[in-house]
Parts: sequence; structure tokens; C-alpha cells
Amino acid sequence: MTDERVEAAIKNWAPRFTSQGVDYNDFFGTTARLQKWEDWCREWCVTGDIHYDLAQKAEAKNQRLSAGEAYIGAALCYHFGRFVFQAFHDDYMFASNKAVDAFSRGLKFLDPTAERIEIPFDGATMIGTLRRPADSNKPPLVLLLPGLDSTKEEFFYWENVFLKRGLATFSLDGPGQGECGYNSFIRSDYEAAVSTTLDVLTKRYDIDVNRIGLAGVSLGGYYAPRAAAYESRVKAAVGNCGPWDFSECWSSLSSLTRDAFQFHSGAKNETEAIANAHKLSLDGSAQKIKQPLLIIHGKMDRLIPWEQAYKIVDAVGKNAELVMFENGNHVCNNIPYLYRPLTADWLKEKLG
Repeated sequence: MTDERVEAAIKNWAPRFTSQGVDYNDFFGTTARLQKWEDWCREWCVTGDIHYDLAQKAEAKNQRLSAGEAYIGAALCYHFGRFVFQAFHDDYMFASNKAVDAFSRGLKFLDPTAERIEIPFDGATMIGTLRRPADSNKPPLVLLLPGLDSTKEEFFYWENVFLKRGLATFSLDGPGQGECGYNSFIRSDYEAAVSTTLDVLTKRYDIDVNRIGLAGVSLGGYYAPRAAAYESRVKAAVGNCGPWDFSECWSSLSSLTRDAFQFHSGAKNETEAIANAHKLSLDGSAQKIKQPLLIIHGKMDRLIPWEQAYKIVDAVGKNAELVMFENGNHVCNNIPYLYRPLTADWLKEKLG
């Protein structure tokens, strides 16, 4: 009998994985080999290795595009192999390092102008990927903020949506996320991470430092409004399926998600985890938001109840817009063709 955690992952994550670029056949082929949750990471690494091998063979033949695409495919498999797999630390770190390596190799071929930028922050190091549209000297910049246990390696194809519209992107591994999460925990005051990031990026001459936006998904849908409330250099923000108060969502979270939050927030037990979740509240911060804010949510979201979106918009007031998709799941990953262009076009308009 298949482990209930595997069954839950297959049932809930297919739209997430495939919308981010995992091949449909890879998702169902890999999960079909699984019976136990303990094998999740290993089997995804097996699939990732297939793409990595293809990438190396293409690279040897100087087939740069094929090599780059295969490396990104490998990175996504490794990334989703380690996704909420923190209970098996060695496997988690092994797959994480392979994802970072494959992603950097893929970027080298698919976007040679992309930069890995390391930013010291409170005893840890935040790491982000800066990409710029080819036909713009000083484009607006959008910081892409991941959610719980998502990372910059997950955003390659989402970044492309912004780049095609003339917007630069900076995908950030902030506190408790990705490589930065190896030595840091989730922080409720995520604006501190955004401000430190902007201190570095606004010194550049190849982006327009007066036109900066944020877009966050899932828990990043809390981080983006929170940062906008306290950081005036942010001119517009989008929050996708983020919580008003994360502790209010606790009962609707899966056990895998709860365990991941407990780990990444540095809690010793569930009681501490719930207390940490309550710190992720926009009450008192949302009321300070003066910039245009777009909130996107799906009525079918099983993790963050759709009512949370209304609480955010009501607190912000006239500066907030709400788009509620009746058929959208968490992050609306089952309808990426709707939420992704909406996010990029809205930010392009607001940033000018």
C-alpha cells in the first residue's frame, strides 16, 4: 500500500510541479515508482540524473540550447526531490546542492547575462539570481519571493514571463529559504531582507532603481505585502495566495507542510511552530501599505483559505485590488496561463 504522504503529494502537487517546468511524464513516471515517502527524494534524483546526463552529452557536442534546457530540467527534479524532505537531512542537502549546481549550469547556456548575487544578512548569506531583458538598458525590476521551502531554482520559467515584458527579475533565497535557509530561519519581518537586498541592487546602473516591484507566492504572498508596508523603494506589489495570519491556516495545512514550517521557523515542536506561524500576520502592517497592491487567490486553495485574501484587501483599503479565481488552487498553479500574465502585466503597468 502506498504511503499516505506519497498519495497526498501526488494528489496535491502535480499542478505545482508541472507549472514550474517539470515534465508531465516525469511527474507521473517518477511518482509511479514510489511506495514509501522515504524514497521520494531518491527517486526524483534518479529522474534528475537522466536530464543531467542528457545535458552533459549535449554540452560535449556544443549543443548549448539543449544542454541548458536539460540542466534546468535536472535542477527542477532535484529541487522537488528535496521539497519538504527536511526530515532526511542528508538526502535533503544532497539534492539541494545538485539543484543549485544544475541550475547554474543551465543559466550559463540559456541566459549568459544572468548573475548569482550573494548578500550578507544577519549572520547568513542571502542569494539571488538577477536576470535582465536583452533589449533594455535600465528596465524596471521585480523581486520574486518564494514561499515555504520553494527556492530561486524553481522560478526559471516564471522569470521568463517578466523578461518577455521588459522587466528584470531577482529571485531571492531569503531567510529560511533555499541556500540562505541552511543557516537561517523564517522571519516575520521579511522587509528587513528586502531592504538589505535593495541596498545592494539599487547601486547598480543596469536597472531602474525608481521602478521596483515585488511578487510573492504562497508564504511569499505574505512576504510581499509585508515588505511593501515598510519599504518605500517598492512601488507596487503582488501577493499570490498568501496568508493574513498563517496560524489561522494551521488546521488546513498538510502534515508535510506543518513539519516543513516547524523546521524552517526553528521551532522545537508544534506548539512553538504555531506560535511562530502567528507571528506571520499582516495585522498592523497591511494598514500601512500605500503602494498599489494586487492580491490573487484561488477559491479551491486547500492550504490558505480564500477568506484570508479578503482580510488583506479590507485592511489595505483603496490601494488594494483582489482577483479571486473560482477554479484556482493554491497559487493558482492549475491555471498558470491566467495568474502569470496577470501578475507581469499588472506590475509592468504600475511600474510604468
